[in-house]
Amino acid sequence: MFEHIQDRFLFSKEKWRKFLRCFHRMEVPAKTLLLREGEKSEHAYYIEKGVVRAWYNNDGKDVTFQFFMENTMFSSLESFIKGLPGMVSFETIEPCILWRISKSDADAVLEEVYEDRELRSMFMDSLFERVFDYMKHFFSFIKDTPKQRYLNLARERPEIIRRIPQHYIASYLGITTVHLSRIKSAILKEK
Repeated sequence: MFEHIQDRFLFSKEKWRKFLRCFHRMEVPAKTLLLREGEKSEHAYYIEKGVVRAWYNNDGKDVTFQFFMENTMFSSLESFIKGLPGMVSFETIEPCILWRISKSDADAVLEEVYEDRELRSMFMDSLFERVFDYMKHFFSFIKDTPKQRYLNLARERPEIIRRIPQHYIASYLGITTVHLSRIKSAILKEK
């Protein structure tokens, strides 16, 4: 189940068993709020099954910022690592099987990771991937049209198009569901 992490971070078997004991399995229904914007994050999660979205409130309207799917770890990084209030909320979109780790257990694991130069480098690369996703999303709002953003999403992450409800996709793209329908119709006509 944690093969994705095992493949990236080559802990010894003993360390790996110790690491796995820190996680607790949870089955949660769709629409479960795991963290509310402004709260302090005390847990990080690994998704075995399901989809979670990160979103924030913008003058009473929720704006989807990122999607997380199977074999992904997530948390409100600024809150989990630095103890700051979280800038986003996390909510399940589908029924999920999650594995939760507490801040204190994660700190103990990270302490061991930081002691090993190679593991530390792999961990930092993993964090950078998430920051890079944020940067790509941010810059796409500056340089791309909504249609280009949709086409990029369909090409780079087709599983989102297949699994995520349209109103969340529209929110993620920064458009209304009506505008998203028009974009999809125009694309179909071009084919």
